[in-house]
Amino acid sequence: MNAASGFDAGRARRIRLLYSAVWWLALPFVLLRLWRRGGKEPGYRQHVAERIGFYPPLAPSLTARKFLWVHAVSVGETRAAEPLIAAMLEAYPEHAILLTHMTATGRATGQALFGKSPRVLQCFLPYDTGWMAGRFLRHFSPRLCVLMETEVWPNLIAQCGRYKVPVALVNARLSARSLRRGKRFSSLMTEAAGGMSCVGAQTEADAGRLRQLGGNNVQVTGNLKFDVTPSPALLAVGAAMRGQIGDRPVLLCASTRDGEEELILDALSRRGQDPAYADLLTTNLLTIIVPRHPQRFDEVADMAAAKGLPPLRRTRLADEPVPPQVKVLIGDSMGEMFAYYAMCDVAFIGGSLLPMGGQNLIEAFAVGKPVLIGPHTFNFSDITEQAIAAGAAQRVSDVDNMLETAKQLLQADQQRQTMSGQAIRFAQQHRGATARTMALLAPFI
Repeated sequence: MNAASGFDAGRARRIRLLYSAVWWLALPFVLLRLWRRGGKEPGYRQHVAERIGFYPPLAPSLTARKFLWVHAVSVGETRAAEPLIAAMLEAYPEHAILLTHMTATGRATGQALFGKSPRVLQCFLPYDTGWMAGRFLRHFSPRLCVLMETEVWPNLIAQCGRYKVPVALVNARLSARSLRRGKRFSSLMTEAAGGMSCVGAQTEADAGRLRQLGGNNVQVTGNLKFDVTPSPALLAVGAAMRGQIGDRPVLLCASTRDGEEELILDALSRRGQDPAYADLLTTNLLTIIVPRHPQRFDEVADMAAAKGLPPLRRTRLADEPVPPQVKVLIGDSMGEMFAYYAMCDVAFIGGSLLPMGGQNLIEAFAVGKPVLIGPHTFNFSDITEQAIAAGAAQRVSDVDNMLETAKQLLQADQQRQTMSGQAIRFAQQHRGATARTMALLAPFI
């Protein structure tokens, strides 16, 4: 027992053994769910052996290199890791980057960003049992483990300690809700947090909560997503698609979650049928909906059609103008979020109409788009409040308020342009997290 902290290492090990046993008992069901999900997303039926710790031999070009390992679980974390990985490749030319994921979409995003680099190797991280994590570490022998944002895996961190691999949690965020949840499993999470060599937090509030959880060497380094710059190629794609839309006002609903699309489509349908709303917003508006999860593309397209809102899918958009009868464009492509932001006049960020905590606002600011955000942003509370205070974003109370606010902005060119300028300034003022994170990691490389 550590008297100063009240941390009982023996109890933590026993809890972790129980945690491992639960993982092993659940594994057949986890693999079955993985296979079923692969029916809609084929990437989940590929490289299955990696998820249980089995990997092919390394290519000869990589066997002599030292791996710096970055774990980015899904799409958002992979995009956030882009400037950091680019900086690591430049600063440490003798090293290679091992980029791991848990989702097929995260892996596809990593392939799009780094697939042409001979020094970036991608794979899936195995499930969090000590045996699988140990196989992974023995196979790759990484010199450093960099976990992105919220990825705290107890067995993985314990095995890193066993194999003398320093662990860094970077771009780290922890909401008050997540802290309360973590304290329910205090022994398990405190041991994991204490096993980290350093933590780079997004904000002071995140840093304080991470210290409460037991994090060591916690520093505020900022949000790496501010250092992600829009690709000129994607901006050109967005401009070309905007040309196909013409002068219609465009509302983007980005990264929407299950349940939100139905709210949005219901509200659009009601307004379209009510003569009181026969205005610019309802008669000429094109709404772009980009669901957060690609397995829901078909569902959302079918939902729009069923509600009398003729949809068109991005993947079926040819070179012709978007027909005027199309009311909804479904963003069913991967890796084109900057293009969607370039197309729109106003952006609503999903995950915030329902209590899901919100999604990343920063990409919209980087393209200079006015942002609307719902009431539920507990995963991004600090950045959301700062953006609202800076005049780059507006809070809306519900879906009807969101559409009404969007209408006002679409009809107020000067206000929209002012918000656009504030969005760009806000993004520029918060850059620099990559350099601060590199300085944090340097002593461990």
